[in-house]
Amino acid sequence: MAISGNLGGGSSPSRELAFNMKLLGAHELNGNGNVGEGISIQKTRDGRRILWVAHESAPTNFTGIDVTDPRKPTVVIQTQLPHSRVRSNSLDVVGDVMCVAYQTRDLGAKPAGFELFDISKPEAPKSISFFDCSGPHSRGVHMVWFVDGQTVHISSGAEDFEPNDPRDDQIYRIIDVSNLSKPTEVGRWWAPGTKKGDQETWRTEPGGKELGRVGYRVHNTCVWPQRPDRAYLGYIDYGAVILDISDRTNPKMISRWTHRPSFHHSLMPLFSRDLMVMSDESTVDAAKDWPMLVYMLDVKDERYPTSISTLPMPPVETFSKRGGRFGAHNVHDNVPVETSHCSDEIIYCAMFNGGVRIYDTKNPYQPQEIGYYVPAAPALSPAGAAQMNDIWVDENRLVYTVDRLAGGIYILETTF
Repeated sequence: MAISGNLGGGSSPSRELAFNMKLLGAHELNGNGNVGEGISIQKTRDGRRILWVAHESAPTNFTGIDVTDPRKPTVVIQTQLPHSRVRSNSLDVVGDVMCVAYQTRDLGAKPAGFELFDISKPEAPKSISFFDCSGPHSRGVHMVWFVDGQTVHISSGAEDFEPNDPRDDQIYRIIDVSNLSKPTEVGRWWAPGTKKGDQETWRTEPGGKELGRVGYRVHNTCVWPQRPDRAYLGYIDYGAVILDISDRTNPKMISRWTHRPSFHHSLMPLFSRDLMVMSDESTVDAAKDWPMLVYMLDVKDERYPTSISTLPMPPVETFSKRGGRFGAHNVHDNVPVETSHCSDEIIYCAMFNGGVRIYDTKNPYQPQEIGYYVPAAPALSPAGAAQMNDIWVDENRLVYTVDRLAGGIYILETTF
């Protein structure tokens, strides 16, 4: 049963909610509907459109789905991980090359790094190379950003990086893949005070009160062609960071913005408007970590980001009871590839049990919600509700979203 433009039944996870959005197709991925934060579309040489997704946890590595007809998505390939204590979680696609992250549960375990694949024949991906990030204090790669075919920007551990605190084990690393067969690190940066031997400290306030509960480690590491000399980092408890990477061997911090020690997940600049979107990530069920929001920042002077608004959220009193997580997570990152829609005004968000949310930010001081879609609870979901984990908007403005636990993929069109 769908409820359109009405949140009266929002607390019931068995109900689909929709406003200005319509479901075209869906697929539970052969019972492997636990999709991570990696989603991208390939346009093949024979004219097909393949949606690639990484998975939140074992046993599945990545899945390729033919979405040429968005009403009839079909799995064309599904691969398996080598063991149960590793996940792939993140991937990116440029042309016929796919980059896949590998993160282990245990320090020092393998495979921990990223792998490049030739996907010119989607049904038969071929490994090109593997970049090893394993080490005694590393779990490997959490996220990859690969959009120019030349460089992979990663949040990762390293063989030679020992954090002061185990929660701070992911740093920003820049990997040159201009020779796809031989990835080479060219630069790295970490929050001051997080490496063993650093003089600075961010763990405690004077008097010993601990700051942050999740970790001073990097999450998203994004670089757009409009500003190839800037990296935009979501650095979890440390904050939202803008780096000068004009010298990639020596990144330097331009600014750091934070509203509190919290899960700063990702940044997306809106270049034509001197604005930036900063998204938190909710990581606790029943909104116990509320408020986890999406912020609009003024960055006319990038040295001093200034919060000017947040994107309006549905009522926490309702959605905290729906099941699983509720709050901000991924946004469509205006990925600069052929199969991605880019807008500096319309923001598309995946918000766990809040579903997909779309916002018009023409007035950045008063953003307006203009559409949403919340699926009914997937069968066998341990959360008992949908958990929208990531989102992609293609060049035709079709919206692709994925469930973190069981639901697989959903393909939507907007009706506004």
